[in-house]
Amino acid sequence: MINRAVVPVTDEQERTALAWLAVLHDQPDSGDQATFSRWLQADPAHAEAYARAQVIWELSEVAGSTLAHEEALTLHRYLSAMKVSRRSTVRYWSSGLAVAACLLLMVGVFAGWQPMRWFNDLGADYVSAPGQVRTVTLADQSRVTLDADSAIAVNFSGGERHVELRRGVAFFHVTHTGEPFVVDASGGEARVLGTEFEVRLQPAGAQVTVLSGRVGVKAGEHAPQQILTADQQVAYADGAVSDAVQQVDSQARLAWRSGWLGYYKTPLADVVADLRRYYPGQIVLLNSQLGSRRISASFPSQDPQAVLASLQGVLGFEQHTLFGRVIVLR
Repeated sequence: MINRAVVPVTDEQERTALAWLAVLHDQPDSGDQATFSRWLQADPAHAEAYARAQVIWELSEVAGSTLAHEEALTLHRYLSAMKVSRRSTVRYWSSGLAVAACLLLMVGVFAGWQPMRWFNDLGADYVSAPGQVRTVTLADQSRVTLDADSAIAVNFSGGERHVELRRGVAFFHVTHTGEPFVVDASGGEARVLGTEFEVRLQPAGAQVTVLSGRVGVKAGEHAPQQILTADQQVAYADGAVSDAVQQVDSQARLAWRSGWLGYYKTPLADVVADLRRYYPGQIVLLNSQLGSRRISASFPSQDPQAVLASLQGVLGFEQHTLFGRVIVLR
């Protein structure tokens, strides 16, 4: 067997190859094709970089399509909030994202630009970075602990205290002032009747877990209120409660505040979603069947790669690291 010599490739050549891949997937004209051909033949490293880019594109195609849909919805919500005419803008954005999202998965890790995070942070008052757990004290002396890669917006006016969870997870220790304290998330709300609780955004809707006291949860503006007490949890989506109120070990569920992620019969897809908040690049799960496998374990939150290595040993999935910043699971 003849082993092919490995041609060294620079980061700049990798980025250029990925950019060419996006151009060639978007109806290039003859001038583009001729320029690409000259670039490809100019250096053996260019051909090597382009071959790598094609492999990455294939790995990220499914995730890229999902990302395209998510980013289009995010832009739609942002323009709605800004009261901007959005029909033609979102149509234009969506048409290009099917190709561009794959590129974002690969190139975005170099520049650190992630559109969904950028849109969410525009109106946020407090933000935590990937891997950072941060506690902030609000004007009323209530404390909010943000899980990694989370964001909130605060509005204390009109006789009510409102906090909007824009991304991620937040734990609230509320000071009683006589004014209502309401956490808005994904179309629903958690209205404080006690003291300590968590609100967690999910792919669809949100989840509320109470550590102590009482919290009234509404899935939508006109939905009935459900009262949760200590060690109870409920999830909602699309204006309706997803499941009945569940009894949980809230201390274990909220262990992320002290650096641990605990799971009991949790789908791997949800575990990966948590790990993404602690990883500075991207983690892409391409196998939906694998994502449905359930996990019961506890892991330290500060080393997502070690967690994935442990899970790989148990579940036997494939794991690829690309450019040192993108982890692909399949």
